Amino acid sequence: MNLYKIETGNLKLDGGAMFGVVPKVLWQKKYPADENNLANWAMRCLLVETNDKKILIDTGMGDKQDEKFFSHYYPNGNDTLEKSLNKNGFSFEDITDVILTHLHFDHVGGAVKYDKNKKLVPAFPNAVYHISKSQWNLAKNPNKREKASYLPENFIPLEEHNCLNLIENETELYPGIEIKIFDGHTAGQIIPYITYENKKIAFGGDLLPSVAHIPMPWIMGYDTRPLITLKDKERFFEDALTQNITLFFEHDLYNECCTLHKTEKGVRVKETFLLDDFLKK
Repeated sequence: MNLYKIETGNLKLDGGAMFGVVPKVLWQKKYPADENNLANWAMRCLLVETNDKKILIDTGMGDKQDEKFFSHYYPNGNDTLEKSLNKNGFSFEDITDVILTHLHFDHVGGAVKYDKNKKLVPAFPNAVYHISKSQWNLAKNPNKREKASYLPENFIPLEEHNCLNLIENETELYPGIEIKIFDGHTAGQIIPYITYENKKIAFGGDLLPSVAHIPMPWIMGYDTRPLITLKDKERFFEDALTQNITLFFEHDLYNECCTLHKTEKGVRVKETFLLDDFLKK
């Protein structure tokens, strides 16, 4: 098995929205914002290569929305999904599977593209797209809170091209790739746990978007059920501490990975490091 980080660029989001009820005087020390209260966030994906599978976890924001849409999120950085795949020796055609943690635009936008005839098609023509059934049902019939994050052009073409695998229960998707489901941020968010050479690494998604979100009350304002997020974090931390799981961050601009330990103040970061350092350990 080989693991590759796939950087797809950055976006800016309101710091208050990203940290919910936590006062700015606290979160600003851990994750800086500019004069407009905007903090810069990565959209970092993960590619898992096994003997016969090339599995991409999340796809970033993509590039098919209009200028007005992108103006709200200030996309920045030189990385794109295509550039990062190519840099690591892969093409869109090589990908056999795409695991989508959930269907908010910054996680699924790169899953669908316009073809040469300006028709929406799956960006990975040979891939099966794995999504939880509860998240799929919500995205197709969104609540008013999340509706703006679910853009039909990002996921309906996947159904039209019959490339979906809807996951109902936690399962081992493939040997060494376990799927767990968490419901606090949104219904049916998938968090993949990957076994790499007898070590485990979990893709944080929006369960734990950054190092700054590790303390229990530090929960995003975007989470639809923050009290469920508390339980989700407890369940994840129990796994992480008992199984010595490394956490891979999708949104943390400054940290790629970390380990955790229990302190008098609760679960905290033990060590931060690059994915390459994890692979070499």
